[in-house]
Amino acid sequence: MSPAEEEKSLPLPQRWPRASKFALSACAAAVAELVTFPLDLTKTRLQIQGEAAVRRDGAASGQAAPYRGMLRTAAGIVQEEGLGKLWQGAMPAIYRHIVYSGVRMVAYEHLRDSVLCRAEDKTFPLWKAVVGGMSAGAIGQFFASPTDLVKVQMQMEGKRKLEGKPLRFRGVHHAFLKILSEGGIRGLWAGWVPNVQRAALVNMGDLTTYDTVKHFLLLNTPLVDNSVTHSVSSACSGLVAAVLGTPADVVKTRIMNQPRDKQGRGLLYKSSMDCLIQTVQGEGFMSLYKGFIPTWMRMAPWSLVFWLTYEQIRRICGVSSF
Repeated sequence: MSPAEEEKSLPLPQRWPRASKFALSACAAAVAELVTFPLDLTKTRLQIQGEAAVRRDGAASGQAAPYRGMLRTAAGIVQEEGLGKLWQGAMPAIYRHIVYSGVRMVAYEHLRDSVLCRAEDKTFPLWKAVVGGMSAGAIGQFFASPTDLVKVQMQMEGKRKLEGKPLRFRGVHHAFLKILSEGGIRGLWAGWVPNVQRAALVNMGDLTTYDTVKHFLLLNTPLVDNSVTHSVSSACSGLVAAVLGTPADVVKTRIMNQPRDKQGRGLLYKSSMDCLIQTVQGEGFMSLYKGFIPTWMRMAPWSLVFWLTYEQIRRICGVSSF
């Protein structure tokens, strides 16, 4: 058998390993996103409420919505807008994770195995895992930033309707086209800096923690590479990711949701640092953790669903464990 014929006879994951891992991680992320999306919507609404810059500049009509907490905010969305609105913006979120999770997972494994060179016994120094996780998250989020922008803005459409404002978008594709026509290519990457910063921090918590905890357990405890180990590792990664990522997530959400001029420049915040300063000065340091509970309550089940699904899909498809 010739080398070409031998290569064609190999299973798909072995012929195109990176493309296969991209597809598998995208599928696992789509499942996790659908299951936990209502918590993401609640988190976004909480982070927008009470913006000092909005109150100061009069960018919003009427009184600012009361800070109601996670459960009351979710209940309010259902009562005021309908149950289906808990999944408003789900499609761009899924599009985002197809790009984001696919790129970050492939990038992390490539950095871990080929660039930073994990040892043969699977040991991987923490500092290398941090570098790999932050780099992979930043790369994945940069490519996925336009879909994240659409997701955030569509999540706020229900609130605009209740405030008597006209809806901005008819759907996902209309949102992409409208943002592109109003702000150009630059407009699609509005808020990409805090977006990438947040993704780097979140993945230092998610990828780094999961990989480190999983292989620590495998090397130092009687646990084997199964669902129990994956569940413990994902629980740790979700908590650390929420603690590290929430402040950057608040800044990212506010920058993405702010009104813009015809050149695509924000009217409330000049930069992520300006948004950070205004938020702390106007609302206090703890405002950076608005939405922390739903963020953590979403990241914990998201990590659990994603990692369990991803590991099982890899096993079923004949791809080695992460």
